Amino acid sequence: MSTLNLTLLTDLYELTMMQGYFKTGNRDVAVFDAFYRTNPCNGGYAICAGLEQVIDYIENLHFDEEDIAYLRSLHIFDEDFLDYLSHFHFSGDIYAIPEGSVMFPREPMIKVVAPIMEAQLIETAILNIVNHQSLIATKAARVCYAAQGDGVMEFGLRRAQGPDSGTYGARAAVIGGCKGTSNVLTGQLFDVPVLGTHAHSWIMSFPDEYTAFKEYAKLYPDACTLLVDTYDTLKSGIPNAIRVFTEMREAGIKPKMYGIRMDSGDLAYLSKQVRKMLDAAGFPDAVISASNDLDEYLIETLKSQGATITSWGVGTNLITSKDNPSFGGVYKLAAIQDESGEFIPKIKLSENTEKVTNPGNKTFYRIYDNETGKIKADLICLVGEAFDESKDLMLFDPAEPWKKTKLKAGKYHMREMLVPVIKGGKAIYKSPSVMEIREICMKEKDTLWDENKRFVNPQEIHVDLSEKLYNLKNDLLNQLHKIEE
Repeated sequence: MSTLNLTLLTDLYELTMMQGYFKTGNRDVAVFDAFYRTNPCNGGYAICAGLEQVIDYIENLHFDEEDIAYLRSLHIFDEDFLDYLSHFHFSGDIYAIPEGSVMFPREPMIKVVAPIMEAQLIETAILNIVNHQSLIATKAARVCYAAQGDGVMEFGLRRAQGPDSGTYGARAAVIGGCKGTSNVLTGQLFDVPVLGTHAHSWIMSFPDEYTAFKEYAKLYPDACTLLVDTYDTLKSGIPNAIRVFTEMREAGIKPKMYGIRMDSGDLAYLSKQVRKMLDAAGFPDAVISASNDLDEYLIETLKSQGATITSWGVGTNLITSKDNPSFGGVYKLAAIQDESGEFIPKIKLSENTEKVTNPGNKTFYRIYDNETGKIKADLICLVGEAFDESKDLMLFDPAEPWKKTKLKAGKYHMREMLVPVIKGGKAIYKSPSVMEIREICMKEKDTLWDENKRFVNPQEIHVDLSEKLYNLKNDLLNQLHKIEE
């Protein structure tokens, strides 16, 4: 996967449009915004992930001989255009929200400023990469929030929709908050912790459960987690695990981490009984971990019922984001540069209000409350607009502009969220390691209010428009309505 040429990872119409631009001599520089309209899982936020792979894709973008031969075989592309593709390289600029950042609907995750042919080509791959990883990172953040500080392990490789989804999904899950993954390839590629215990088949391959536990403990004394529900958790699994832990203690073996895992049954009831048995035997520090079709909702419920589980293995529902399997990011034209270098704003109309785009060459700022450090709002504006934090700032709801909020000078501060990652086709941004991005994400999640994180009817962070952008949008809408008349 790491060496695959992804240049043809695009929809056919991107290439047919490219040929159209080529034939008509359209070399205009355009601005495209990648954004999404609705938070996944009916939540209050999303987590940005996948930027490192976007940068890798852009840097390695080229049409090799096999690509050109295949396109020629379709009999829809002329030789002069194929010759252009054979020398193609991306020459534009890309701005993006750093990975691990929290983000909200309608604000640009990625902004592409490039000749329109080039910007058109990369649409599909950018959305494919960012949509998937942002979805899984967001799901992981929700699961980790439900776990309330307990460790969450990503265990979903065998249920993922293919090797790429399993590997890059695990990367995104760690960014979102998981402490590690069972996926060894993800561990190798991204230097993240790999974790795991053993399967029921290990137990069943021995004459009895005790022998299976004892042999496993001999092999892995420093990290001895025993799966106790192959036969009977309370009558067999836990007594045999306690027997092995006792023998280890008597032999002077002090594992760095030890405990049990359950993969079936009533996890709330069983965990409470298991905790009593382990404590009574003198093992109060033994970890109780659990798996079995977990998600944020079930973990939250188990926590509310007093489950004594402190380590969670989450697989299918995380790696597939089963209840919300797609992210919904889109990529829309926002402006075209004229001969003078000025960006002429473009807008897309729709019968659906939420599908009307925000025009122009834009950026956006995050506004924080100085006292709490929490996010007050995000403000989308045109590039070049300046804001003075020493003055009051008036915000208004762009859908209902009579709803206004005044932020007092000295009570807030602002941070521009889009950073340059590609300039002139060359990467100028070095991605942090995955574990560093995970730390960034932990801090980012701390800037959310508890009300933003709840699973039922979360309070949404307002994403507002600057007055200048709001007026520009209305002017364009009014112009289009006059044309219709």
